[in-house]
Amino acid sequence: MLPKKDWRAVPRPTVFIHTNPKQMVGALVAQYALHRNSRYAERFDVRILNTEDFPFLREMHGKPFLRNGLTRVWDYSDLQSFTPLRFMPPEAMGYDGRALLIDPDIFAVGDVWELLSRDMEGKAIFCRGRSGLKAKIGCWASSVMLLDCARLTHWHCEQQFRELFAYQRDYTDWTCLKLEPQDSIGRLEEEWNDFDRLTERTKMLHNTRRMTQPWKTGLPVDFTFAEKIAFIPFLPQIVKFGRFVMGGRKLVRHYVSHPDKRQEELFFGLLRECVDRGIVTEEMLREEMRQNHVRHDALQVLDAVPRLAAAA
Repeated sequence: MLPKKDWRAVPRPTVFIHTNPKQMVGALVAQYALHRNSRYAERFDVRILNTEDFPFLREMHGKPFLRNGLTRVWDYSDLQSFTPLRFMPPEAMGYDGRALLIDPDIFAVGDVWELLSRDMEGKAIFCRGRSGLKAKIGCWASSVMLLDCARLTHWHCEQQFRELFAYQRDYTDWTCLKLEPQDSIGRLEEEWNDFDRLTERTKMLHNTRRMTQPWKTGLPVDFTFAEKIAFIPFLPQIVKFGRFVMGGRKLVRHYVSHPDKRQEELFFGLLRECVDRGIVTEEMLREEMRQNHVRHDALQVLDAVPRLAAAA
């Protein structure tokens, strides 16, 4: 259930950023960028969904659940433990109005009002398709979803999260939106969820490759790699055995630099403005570095990063 002290039905269009403490700095930068780069910032709200406000996520720590046809153990401390909260916005909105859900590693470089105010053509959801192997199994990218909340009254986040552990629901089917009526989903242009690509067309940059997130460079890896091709016959058993032998994080131990320096400069340019405005403090950054949530040279990078051009 939603924390009663914090939530009410929200009539204004609202962007929800779901996160956990490990990605809170990213979420704060994402929140700032949405308003910074919109000419209509006064027309919408931005709210952060923090895993710490939803105790059912912590309650299931260490328990097995179904993902990609395999049993996995739920790790509340994983970098992406916030993902089930993708299905919380309709409930948070009282199943009314327009919402946009984004990951905490997505940064607006265009005007999000263009998306919030678009004609949804009678669809319940707009999102982009996945690429690569996940595209072959009909997976949608639920990391950015434009939602008509009145059409999503069947979304009950806590209940459906618990169904994972009763083996009544597969995590991959859930997060790929394979359980939704497919005619209720509209296809979003890729520039609204641009996977590690920053061009003149990009509206929202998604640093989706966790290994190269610019604020994590050099830190120990703190996420579990997914079995991306476990739908191939017999491969789930092979992957499960390999995971047992090698361990989930043994092969790659540290985050590496993003190959596109401009994306690093975008993030740290936005973070520098957040520090200038007191949205993020140096004290907070030092604590995040101590906890290995932010790279240890973040303050030096901030000092050296070029200032961003003013918002259009």
